Amino acid sequence: MSPAPVTVSIHRVVSPDRVPEVTSWVQAGVNLANRWPGFLGSGWIRAAEGSHDWVMLYRFADTDRLEAWERSSERREWLARGEHLVTERGVARRTGIEGWFDPPVRQDEPAGAPLLPAPPRWKQSVAIWLGFFPVNLVFTALMVWLLPAFRDLPLVLQVLVSTLVLTPIMSFWVLPWVTGRLRGWLHRPSRGA
Repeated sequence: MSPAPVTVSIHRVVSPDRVPEVTSWVQAGVNLANRWPGFLGSGWIRAAEGSHDWVMLYRFADTDRLEAWERSSERREWLARGEHLVTERGVARRTGIEGWFDPPVRQDEPAGAPLLPAPPRWKQSVAIWLGFFPVNLVFTALMVWLLPAFRDLPLVLQVLVSTLVLTPIMSFWVLPWVTGRLRGWLHRPSRGA
């Protein structure tokens, strides 16, 4: 089994009138997974406002701990509670950061239709940089302005604080927002294809 982190992308169909219930159910699943060894984070993206199609993502440190979570009785019970809320259309596993770049699948596609291939790594890098640079710049400027002692901390502590604060912000809000805005560019075939 690979020691690399694994991202799981699940396409689920959700009725727009059930969004509050599904949101609560998803959050309960995140809370469960947060207590599981190797859990690195999660998120969900809708194809558009009012869309039936959601792509739910979660990530584990390695395949062994992911599979332990997926076989757990806690996860089975949680999935059973959501059976009447969502319809699963497809699941994909990715190593590396590619899973955050999976586009939402349209509802009118046949069940189980494969997700588009991940964009080239250079496009992924540009998207990450476009999100990370402004967020990191604003965070650093605010820390120095609000807490002047921040600049006197050893560099390793500055980086530790920055990454502890910015990693969840990037994972849950910034990266899904950036990839949503860049979806057309990220998944556009190259000219040579």
